[in-house]
Amino acid sequence: MAGAVAGALFVVAAAPQSDDGRRAADGPAGSVELLVGRVLDNGSRRCAVEAFRAELCGGLERQLVRATDRGAGSVVRDPSSRAAARAAAHTVVLPTDAAGPLDITLAGPGLLTYVTVHDGHGRYVGGALGARGHRWVNTEPLRAGEAYTVRVGAQEAAGTPVGVTMMFRTAPAARDERLTAEFGPKPGTYGAGQIVTAALSRPVPAADRAARARVERALQVTSEPAVEGAWHWVDDSTLHYRPRTYWPAHAEVRVLSGLDGVEVGEREGEREYGGPSESLRFTIGDRIEAVTDAAAHEMTVRRNGTTVRTIPVTTGKAGFLTRSGVKVVLGKEYKVRMRGDTVGIKRGTSEFYDLPVFYATRVTWSGEYVHAAPWSVESQGEENVSHGCTGMSTEDAAWFFGTVREGDVVSVLNSGGEPMAPFDNGFGDWNLDWPAWLAGSALGADADSPLAPVSSHPSAHGPSRLHPLT
Repeated sequence: MAGAVAGALFVVAAAPQSDDGRRAADGPAGSVELLVGRVLDNGSRRCAVEAFRAELCGGLERQLVRATDRGAGSVVRDPSSRAAARAAAHTVVLPTDAAGPLDITLAGPGLLTYVTVHDGHGRYVGGALGARGHRWVNTEPLRAGEAYTVRVGAQEAAGTPVGVTMMFRTAPAARDERLTAEFGPKPGTYGAGQIVTAALSRPVPAADRAARARVERALQVTSEPAVEGAWHWVDDSTLHYRPRTYWPAHAEVRVLSGLDGVEVGEREGEREYGGPSESLRFTIGDRIEAVTDAAAHEMTVRRNGTTVRTIPVTTGKAGFLTRSGVKVVLGKEYKVRMRGDTVGIKRGTSEFYDLPVFYATRVTWSGEYVHAAPWSVESQGEENVSHGCTGMSTEDAAWFFGTVREGDVVSVLNSGGEPMAPFDNGFGDWNLDWPAWLAGSALGADADSPLAPVSSHPSAHGPSRLHPLT
């Protein structure tokens, strides 16, 4: 079962240091403490971290974590122990099961402002922040055998922004579990660059090419109008599907699995079979493409092939060059707080910044955005002065924010920056040409081969730039 976990391993960044490299004796002045736990259902009632009573919630495991104004933290095993509070990184095993949510709660005064949880493939876990800003709980299940990164932003009682980054790994799926697939994105309407994802319930190693071929044949993507497309193995348990070129405007896409009951292969002499998986339907909206020429300091936005707006912009300056290549809109945030020290820019230097940013359209998980930059309007269209994002006037950013949706294409040319990575920082899949994409398929690229990819026809089965804190 996807999301079933028998244990979780938490690793938290080391406690902060003073400017001369020594650990502070009493911890940082600005900090809050978080209760981080996995909660089990005891059969009669749901136990919450903030209402923990050992006699009623014996299955609950929790840890106290300190979020600091340097974005690092420490696991406090015994809050009364000063030595424990000053300790460096710790490793904690939290027993859990599929029913128990990931729960992050303030242990004292303060306000949670930003919580993200994503796995190593860039898939985010949905969550809900309580009305009082005191507690966050995931609303989507975790996957078995996955490594997750948790970033928490908060404000302590005096309003100082603080944060912490944690990592944990869920236990692998049970050996007797049948192979299933969980498809993404969620049902809805997306842009022409949207990637279809398939997360398998257990790994299928590259060495077992026959098993991979059986899996690919069973994972069917169809569309109207029909397109040529193929799966690509990102790793042993993750596949991405894309057409040869972008999806046609207003296409209807259906994804389904034919794995149920299919013999996939053998493990340790035992036959393994596929299980049932939930199908997926989504649609494509207008074909929106935004192309930024960093040398010309200009973005051209096209809808269904027709230019609808030309926008003066500024992109990354020397030392902070914007990534080049094709990116896909991952989400939109009306307000994001960006600080220089999250990317290694020391406070007090001329490059340091601490700004509220509006109309922020995310294009990488590491924090590259298209956003309003009213402080650089005089440079927009003239020179590149940003720290990696694409900045524009507030009016243009508001229009862009209201025009694009998840899956729309955002390309950057002539920036001189490093190429956008295909898989580890968002959806950079389009930066692989078609032969390179097919090379990641177990079915091969020969159209005459019985292992050739099936077209989606209805009848056919990098280094970080900016990290938001709020």
